[in-house]
Amino acid sequence: MCDSGVEVTVNEKYERQMKKGVLDMLVLKLLKSEAKYGYQIIQEMKEKSEETFLLKDGTLYPILYRLEDDKLVVSKWSEAEGKQVPRKYYEITEAGLKALTEIEAVWRKISVGAEKIMEE
Repeated sequence: MCDSGVEVTVNEKYERQMKKGVLDMLVLKLLKSEAKYGYQIIQEMKEKSEETFLLKDGTLYPILYRLEDDKLVVSKWSEAEGKQVPRKYYEITEAGLKALTEIEAVWRKISVGAEKIMEE
């Protein structure tokens, strides 16, 4: 059982660990095409992964803050227009694009290696 008293299955535990390892890469990938705000990232992650990645605010924002601390993304607030409230948009930096390329290469290497072992 975990601290909340809810039993976590072995599958859930490993799935969570595996997903955690790729979230930075996926967030950077989603930001590659355009700047996005948090909820937009959460929705795109859900839709594009066919609900494999269902992020909560409490998962996404620490990732964004860490990426910002590492200078891989920058944030800026939008202006309030009409009834629309200001939103904080995140945009990938040149360093973030370079890091994404490197992370994708590592991901491919790990994926191919793991698949070779799993095929046996």
